[in-house]
Amino acid sequence: MNQMTDLSASTPLALDDDACWDAFLRRDRAMDGRFVGAVLTTGIYCKPSCAARHPRRENMIFLPDPAAARQAGFRACLRCLPDEVGRDRVAVEAAKAFIAASEIAPSLEQVAAHAGYAPHHFHRLFKRETGLTPAAYARSLRAERLKAALEEEGSVTSAIYEAGYNAPSRAYADAERHLGMTPSAWKDGGRGVTIRYVVMGSSLGPVLVAATAKGLCRVSFDEGEDDLRRRFPKAEILPGDGALSALAGQVVQLIEEPGRPVDVPMDVRGTAFQQAVWSALRAIPAGETRSYGEIAAAIGRPGAVRAAGTACGDNGLAVLIPCHRVLRGDGSLGGYAYGVERKKVLLERERGVD
Repeated sequence: MNQMTDLSASTPLALDDDACWDAFLRRDRAMDGRFVGAVLTTGIYCKPSCAARHPRRENMIFLPDPAAARQAGFRACLRCLPDEVGRDRVAVEAAKAFIAASEIAPSLEQVAAHAGYAPHHFHRLFKRETGLTPAAYARSLRAERLKAALEEEGSVTSAIYEAGYNAPSRAYADAERHLGMTPSAWKDGGRGVTIRYVVMGSSLGPVLVAATAKGLCRVSFDEGEDDLRRRFPKAEILPGDGALSALAGQVVQLIEEPGRPVDVPMDVRGTAFQQAVWSALRAIPAGETRSYGEIAAAIGRPGAVRAAGTACGDNGLAVLIPCHRVLRGDGSLGGYAYGVERKKVLLERERGVD
C-alpha cells in the first residue's frame, strides 16, 4: 500500500486533489472518465459518481485512468464498474460519427446496433453523455447543415436538399426549432418575423428583452432597438405589449433576486453543441459556479474547453442562461459579454453576499 501512496504523489493529474475529492463528494457524473479515485484501505478504484459510501479523505488517492490504477495494484469497483465508462464514451463518439455520416437520419435501433448496445439502454447512455437523444442530435446536425447551406446556396429549396432533408416540411420544422424562424426568413435577415422588445431598468443598468411569437429570443444589457435591427435587418421590430412587459418584469426580478424560480418561454437558436452547453449552464444551481473545463466535460466533450467558452459567449439570453456562473480554471472571473463587474455582482447576489 505504501507503494500506492508514493505513486499518487508522482502521477500527473488533470485536476488537483481537492477538485477530484469535491467531484467524489458530489458524485459528479460529468467527471466520470476524467479520472478515478483509488481507496488505499480496500485496494479498489471507483469513478466519481460511484454510489458507495465515501472513504476517509486520507485513504483516497486520484489517478488519471483505470489503466494507471490497475498498474498500481488496485482493482475495479464492482458497483460502479469504472472500466465501462471509457467504453461507453467511445460508443457514443462512434454513434455520433455514424449519425453524421448517414444521409438519412438512422433509427435508434440502427444507431444502437452500430454502437453494440441494446436500444433503450443506449438511448439513456447517449442522452447522459450529450444532453440530447440520438434523434434530437441527428435533427440538430441537419439544422446546422441547413444553416450553413442557407448561407451558401442560391435558393432555399437547394439548401434544404443539400442539408440532407428529403422533404421541405421537416426542414421547416427543424429550422423553426433551431433557427427560430423559417429557412427563408433566416436567409433573408429575418424577413416575415415579428420581434417585439422592451427596455427596462434594473440595478445593473438597462435590460433589453425581446421575443418572437414563440418566446424570448434576446435578453441583454445596454442594448436597444438599433441592436435588434442590426441582428435582424429585415424582421419587423415592434415595441412590446403588456404580455412582453410582464415577462420582462420576471427577468428583472431574477436580476435583483437571483435564484428565484422563473418560468418563461424561450426561443433561442443554436447548434447542437451550443444547445448542449446552454443546457449545462441552466443546470448550474444559483450560488454555484463551474469552470469552462467542467462544462465541456459535462457535455461529453472534455477537449472542447475553448469551444465551450465560445458557446457561453454566444448565449443570447443573459441571466436566464447563466453563463455568468462559469469561471476560468484557476477560479478567476474571466470575461463576460456585459462586463466583469456585472458578473461579479450577479455571483455575489446568488451567494448571498451583500
